[in-house]
Amino acid sequence: MAHANLPEPPLTHVLAALKPRPQAPDFTLPDLDGKLHKLSDYRGKVVLVNFWASWCPPCRHEMPSMERLYLKLKGQPFQVLACDQQEDFDTVFAFTGQLDPAPTFPLLLDRKSAVAKAFGVPGLPTSFLIDKQGRIAYRAVGGRDFDHPEVIALVEKLIAA
Repeated sequence: MAHANLPEPPLTHVLAALKPRPQAPDFTLPDLDGKLHKLSDYRGKVVLVNFWASWCPPCRHEMPSMERLYLKLKGQPFQVLACDQQEDFDTVFAFTGQLDPAPTFPLLLDRKSAVAKAFGVPGLPTSFLIDKQGRIAYRAVGGRDFDHPEVIALVEKLIAA
């Protein structure tokens, strides 16, 4: 299998708009410190909800760009919630030590993929941009370059709305 050693393809920056915007399923998940995060508590903010796993190459590839987006928009009504699928604390914690920059946004544990199922996630990674009213505005299946100028502009447009 010679193709197994090929480099990752470049990440795209295209997000698909959802019209009409469906209400995002509410959820409560613990982060690595055991603190619970409830999606509806972030109402009034734009939220990037990302479904990922440490064994998923495009997930690993896009995580630093999510951190750069999060840091760029710090202080604005914006939040990133990254929901790990079916892995334990030790696996996720060890993975974060390999990232540069390491994520400062919440990494949530969706151990039974119940939240992923509620969102209808078809595969990993899948991301949703949720508007300030709690509706899904955009969806992306596959790895993305989240700090691309076009993605930043989309998020800023949602923040301004």
